[in-house]
Amino acid sequence: MSSKENKMRLFAQGIRDGFPIGLGYLAVSFSLGIAAKQIGITPFQGFLASLTTVASAGQYAGWTVIAAQAPYFEMVLTILVANARYLLMSFALSQRISPKTSLLNRIGVGYGLTDEIFGVSIAREGYLQPVHSYGMFLSSIPLWSIGTALGIIMGNVLPFRVVSALSVSLYAMFIAIIVPPARKDKVIAVLVIISFIASYLVSRLPAFSQISEGTKIIILTVVIAGIASAVKPIREEEDE
Repeated sequence: MSSKENKMRLFAQGIRDGFPIGLGYLAVSFSLGIAAKQIGITPFQGFLASLTTVASAGQYAGWTVIAAQAPYFEMVLTILVANARYLLMSFALSQRISPKTSLLNRIGVGYGLTDEIFGVSIAREGYLQPVHSYGMFLSSIPLWSIGTALGIIMGNVLPFRVVSALSVSLYAMFIAIIVPPARKDKVIAVLVIISFIASYLVSRLPAFSQISEGTKIIILTVVIAGIASAVKPIREEEDE
């Protein structure tokens, strides 16, 4: 198979892998659009924000700052904190990218990095191919943007319970991402269980009540990943 044919195959795989993610995004961004309408954001502005930001927590945090008429600096800082977990995901994926990958492609992969796309990418064997990521972006990010615009257009026409029910599909997608690798590796399975328990405890403990959800994710990720890497490190020969 030629290099061009291989890239087309990977791109098609990316579109296939990204489409279920896009369906989940469509439901979640719809509710995000309803929130955007309440502060006067137009459908075009919402579409453009989702297309360029691609982060539910970051966008919602940004719109909260807009509603409060806060300065731009506070908006940038708030979105940076809300999206800080993507820095950790980028560090992890950087270890899975071939050293020959150009800077432009590395930036391109970073543009569409989300929790779900990270889960699919990190579960693939071998080096991460940017063309596969681009396929996932093409079939998921437009649906995220369209969902936001539709939510703004529809406003509060649909009952809140209906919108909440639609968002359940995103959690089902998370399960579909973590189950296969957990079945293959007992260490991953144990880490998944520990992560669930730790996440629940952090959400309930009073000591963490004043910490944002994004910061909680960062703390849990660093602590759990750090312990796992110390107890069960991945040998360099295994990675190769």
